[in-house]
Amino acid sequence: MAQWYFSYGKHTDRIGPLDDATARDQASRQPDGYCWREGFAEWKPIRDVAELASTTMTPPPTPASANRGNADEIDYRIVGTDMQFVEVELDPGESAIAEAGALMYKESSVRMDTVFGDGSTSSQSGGLMDKLLSAGKRVVTGESLFTTTFTHTGQGKAKVAFAAPYPGTVMAMKLSDHGGRLICQKDAFLAGARGVSLGIFFQRKILTGLFGGEGFIMQKLEGDGWVFVHAGGTVVQRELKAGERLDVDTGCVVAFHDTVDMDVKPVGGIKSMLFGGEGMFLATLTGPGTVWLQSLPFSRMAGRMLAAAPQGGGQRRGEGSVLGSLGDFLGGDRNF
Repeated sequence: MAQWYFSYGKHTDRIGPLDDATARDQASRQPDGYCWREGFAEWKPIRDVAELASTTMTPPPTPASANRGNADEIDYRIVGTDMQFVEVELDPGESAIAEAGALMYKESSVRMDTVFGDGSTSSQSGGLMDKLLSAGKRVVTGESLFTTTFTHTGQGKAKVAFAAPYPGTVMAMKLSDHGGRLICQKDAFLAGARGVSLGIFFQRKILTGLFGGEGFIMQKLEGDGWVFVHAGGTVVQRELKAGERLDVDTGCVVAFHDTVDMDVKPVGGIKSMLFGGEGMFLATLTGPGTVWLQSLPFSRMAGRMLAAAPQGGGQRRGEGSVLGSLGDFLGGDRNF
């Protein structure tokens, strides 16, 4: 059995003698030094000694792709209050994906491409079947077969902005902070980093599918990157404990963790159903998990606009003209 000596610094701090097992342990804990045993002509670097090399080998550095996850690590800022938009800042080679029609502006070095599917992979990767499945999921959720990608092809930084389709709030959400998955209403996704996957989430309960406000199918956002979700009006976030239940208007549910159970229940008696003005069912959200609610569902706003439109039988309100219909005609708002 060899007797080992270790030295650190300027050979003034020596450790030993140590047996083989203790020497290997010392080498694994402090490999940046020198060692000597009988038979060595001089002190040798610990890392160069084959007898200790198996314990001093350090793992290779983590690849950059592993540090940053699967999605591009984009920067962003949200601008505005009521009619918000999100401005995404891209490094060279980075990409963002967005729904068709969401673009507000882009800098000239940002190349815009239309890809088949959800854009979670580059056009060079993934097989035909993967792309067909991705496109099929989008059709089922009511979206287009294609997604638009925006890639920075120049130097330095470049910006691209995406605007919300109606008044509301744009929420920036890092999927890795939410367990890698969010369940959203079908039209909630606005844009995100390349690498984020857009899938479908089926409601397993038939009543929830029929009366839950979003039907059987909702959007499922998966990955570890940033996504930007749009909601109508003001957004409120609620943290639900295990077993805690929240009753919500079916159209006000924007998103929730996949640990949250969504169901529906009748609003009350027959009188409440017929004359309460809240519909026949409420959504019930049961924790644990986080839910996001919107104060102005698009269906509610569209219904009010349609009801007030003259072409839809609505009555003119709010202007207060003493001329009534004649005032509309003179102002160009109505034809006789």
